Amino acid sequence: MPAPSPLRAALLAARANLAPGLVLQGFAAAIVAGYYLAPPVRTALERLAVFRGEVGLPFAVVSTGIFGAVIPFVILRLSAATRNRYTLAQMSALVAFWAYKGVEISLFYALQARVFGEEQTVFTIVAKTLVDQFVYGPTLAAPLTWLVYAWVELRFDTRALIADLRAPGLYRERIFPLLVTSWSVWLPTVVIIYLLPTALQLPLQNIVCCFFTLLIIFMTRRPTGAV
Repeated sequence: MPAPSPLRAALLAARANLAPGLVLQGFAAAIVAGYYLAPPVRTALERLAVFRGEVGLPFAVVSTGIFGAVIPFVILRLSAATRNRYTLAQMSALVAFWAYKGVEISLFYALQARVFGEEQTVFTIVAKTLVDQFVYGPTLAAPLTWLVYAWVELRFDTRALIADLRAPGLYRERIFPLLVTSWSVWLPTVVIIYLLPTALQLPLQNIVCCFFTLLIIFMTRRPTGAV
């Protein structure tokens, strides 16, 4: 039986993760609703925003490193089927990557706020979402994420990674399926994220990121014996 096309494979993956994605999006929406409708929730989130402002970029480094790599690693270790999924060295590399991503995403959200403003208007939210998902995602976020996870999957074999990079149809075959799956999770989610003040956007992003990194882990997994 022939393998499904990259687009079909991506759509199948997106459909398979529809239910957990909806749960996460519902959770994110509940947090936003609590911020606007429940004074105790708003007070707690405003304290978090103040704390984040006081700490600065180190907050983004530590928080995103934990949610993007440490928690998924712990989840993998709890199951016998995935316990040996990554070595400590591989996970250390992913912690470093997501720590860096925390800075990148934090600065990206700040840039979006500077360009489009911080008001929660329809125009602002739509503009930020379009740039996020159809400019930043396809040109930087998805390719860089695939590159790092592919390198980690290859156990840091740079020659094998270069061979992958030289293969025809790299973006279509490897990166585009990841991008389609990303849209299925993040397209609705970033709309919700941009309903919050800029200082609270990264913490909410981190919660969803924890689930999404588990998807990446299984999407970038190579068949046993593959080089």
